[in-house]
Amino acid sequence: MSCPDCFRGGVSKSHATGKEATIHGVKTYVAEPEAGVTPKGIIVFITDAFGWDFVNNRVLCDHYAKGGFLVYCPDFMNGRAMSPAVLPIFDTLLEKASWLTTIFVKPFYFLMALYYVAPWILTCSPPKTEAGVINYFKSLRTSPPPSSLQTKDLKIGAAGFCWGGKHTVELAKDDPTHRVTRHSSQTLSSAPEPLIDAAFVAHPTYIKIPDDVDSIKVPISWSVGEEDIQMKGPDIMKMKVILESKTDVEHDVQIIPGAKHGFAIRTHPEDKQEMAAAERAEQQAVSWFLRCFS
Repeated sequence: MSCPDCFRGGVSKSHATGKEATIHGVKTYVAEPEAGVTPKGIIVFITDAFGWDFVNNRVLCDHYAKGGFLVYCPDFMNGRAMSPAVLPIFDTLLEKASWLTTIFVKPFYFLMALYYVAPWILTCSPPKTEAGVINYFKSLRTSPPPSSLQTKDLKIGAAGFCWGGKHTVELAKDDPTHRVTRHSSQTLSSAPEPLIDAAFVAHPTYIKIPDDVDSIKVPISWSVGEEDIQMKGPDIMKMKVILESKTDVEHDVQIIPGAKHGFAIRTHPEDKQEMAAAERAEQQAVSWFLRCFS
């Protein structure tokens, strides 16, 4: 279940530099590496609750692209993403306040928050959006690679945050019924293959411990805050132990000291500690995909 920290945080002061396109029938933000750089593969960025057009998500896509990747950020919520207007509402709700504010002001903010959150939960829960995510990755696997990626071994990764983390973990389970045969231009194998080659998640929500982690079969890198209220300390350690016990799955787990849920995406630009934690998660993701795509 989503937690209050899923809907709080800051807004980036940077500007996105990519473009919008429709890819496999889905509106998609596209970030490309610098001119003259051949992408090492495709990273599909599966966002938090605020969706494909939230500036923070787009700016982070741009950062990933600078690492040498073609980055797709699809609208997997079909235009129903959470409004950024809810961010200051939750910041106000969750900050310490006087008893007068708590009694007379916060109830009003709670009703405002409910106005935004209830419709989003009803329309964008992972079970209701999973089919669209799976179909997008199937289309990527079975279609010709983009013109900038003429390769016989196209690497596809998924990077998921909060809400998107659950979808990414599901992809990393490599459900045999989801496997597809690559496009004919990909001649390395004619056997059905996993939809992704590597996964990265930061502070995912809706994760069931130990079941979801036990089922992971694709290389995965996991970044979680030490003070995450969605995945608390005991569950963090259970997740870490399970992944470390898997001898047949590459993994990387980093627990970020002092970081809270949402730290990799919704930082307050003026908070140096938050920005440092977000940069650490960004470096972790880029390094992971460079390693897995090499």
